[in-house]
Amino acid sequence: MNPRHRTPRLVGSLLLLATTAISCAGTAEDGGKSGSPAAAVPALGRVIPAPASVEPGGSAFRLTAATPLRVDGSRAAQDVAGYLAGVLRPSTGYRLPVTGDAGDDGIRLLLSDGERELGAEGYRLESTERAVTITARKAAGLFHGVQTLRQLLPAAVERDSEQRGPWTVPGGTVEDTPRYAYRGAMLDVARHFFTVEEVKRYIDQLALYKLNKLHLHLTDDQGWRLAVDSWPRLTGVGGAIEVGGGEGGFWTKAQYRELVEYAASRHLEVVPEIDMPGHTGAALSAYAKLNCDGKALDPYTGIEVGLTSLCVPKEVTYDFVDDVIRELAELTPGPVIHIGGDEAHVTPHDEYAAFMDRAQAVVGKYGKRVMAWHQLAGARPVDGAIIQYWGYDKTKDAEREGVADAARAGAKVVLSPADRSYLDMKYTEETELGLKWAGLVEVRRSYDWDPAAYLEGLPEDAVLGVEAPLWTETLGTTEELDVMAFPRLPGIAELGWSPRATHDWDTYKHRLVAQAPRWDALGIRYHRSPQVPWPKD
Repeated sequence: MNPRHRTPRLVGSLLLLATTAISCAGTAEDGGKSGSPAAAVPALGRVIPAPASVEPGGSAFRLTAATPLRVDGSRAAQDVAGYLAGVLRPSTGYRLPVTGDAGDDGIRLLLSDGERELGAEGYRLESTERAVTITARKAAGLFHGVQTLRQLLPAAVERDSEQRGPWTVPGGTVEDTPRYAYRGAMLDVARHFFTVEEVKRYIDQLALYKLNKLHLHLTDDQGWRLAVDSWPRLTGVGGAIEVGGGEGGFWTKAQYRELVEYAASRHLEVVPEIDMPGHTGAALSAYAKLNCDGKALDPYTGIEVGLTSLCVPKEVTYDFVDDVIRELAELTPGPVIHIGGDEAHVTPHDEYAAFMDRAQAVVGKYGKRVMAWHQLAGARPVDGAIIQYWGYDKTKDAEREGVADAARAGAKVVLSPADRSYLDMKYTEETELGLKWAGLVEVRRSYDWDPAAYLEGLPEDAVLGVEAPLWTETLGTTEELDVMAFPRLPGIAELGWSPRATHDWDTYKHRLVAQAPRWDALGIRYHRSPQVPWPKD
């Protein structure tokens, strides 16, 4: 059965739980106080993203000092169990040994090839008085099941110091598979540079909500953030700038590999982006020969767009593209490389199309699949290309129709409408951070749309998934990333994972409320949108 078209069982029960759990008595999250959503032990299914199927019932499971983490002996299950132990031990103070010994008690992580209906990322979580058992066909499914388990435990479990329990999980069964294969978030490290540790922090936040792609915007007019051995001035010059005139920075190849490996340990695949032929000011300031007039550009630290272009007629341009893509492909185990292609305003259309032909060929030459912003649809997308749509309500019909035409010709589409999923858009006029060129994007607007019906004429089976980009023209710290990503990021994650039948703002906002004490425990700052009934301080 295609998981995108599964009919979720007991959806009504899930939505009812999401609403009624708010009145549950507290037991642990605020030291035993009751009467607020933050105090309630979450009911089964009161998680984000909403599970496909929830069957509540039976006695709750209680995590104690005697609880073991049991695995089936596979290395993949052991790795997931080790991750879970790392989450639970600091807050519970329990030893939680990981063991391959068979048993019917404790927390059990099992891989089974026979669970074909769960696919590559689905899982089944069964909670009884004796055990919580998470079963999956692949390690990614186990990992996603662990994220559900985290949210079923009191929020204090996320703290990095010992807390008071009890640590209980509601009884019943969750069976869950994702709606879309591509569930991503993009982080722009070009406008403002972020360190490896700062990006790891964001990866951990994405993992909690079952996202599986991290799109890294590595280059732009204001910075080049990845070392390229064959063109060292890209980081020597282009890596030394950022918006506002800061000192910038870049990652060595070893640091990039470290990030890719860390993301993989959280079951996220890195999709690196080298934006071209526009958005190339950092490269054009580093190498004069990439400019048509042979003169290097001055470093740029503003935020205007559409000002630059690689010199399409020059053959050295394609030496540059080949070298950069070759080195990037060698570093990136994932199958996709993003080549940008947006806002090439100073590149004539015929030159743009010619450049994208050659750039796409280079990506294919090194065994990768092309991804680009939706302007590629106005050129000649290669077979298998992924088009990322970032248009919004004011986008011209011709652009929208071009994407639909490309999809009907075989391209796949990732939806990132700027007035829905761009996390750098202001919430309201009063929001201090962010921009508003696509409009104001409050929490409900970000959540309340259906990817399958968003673009008229787009075949439903052409929708590969969704992505939430976070551009950083106005964002330079992790705290600022937090405030713009939360609480909107979980909603985009739910659009990518959950069945359409679970989509309901009135119940979602109450599940969102339950995340607030978890974010507090994790040290995540968030915007307290008046659209959401947050617990009172």
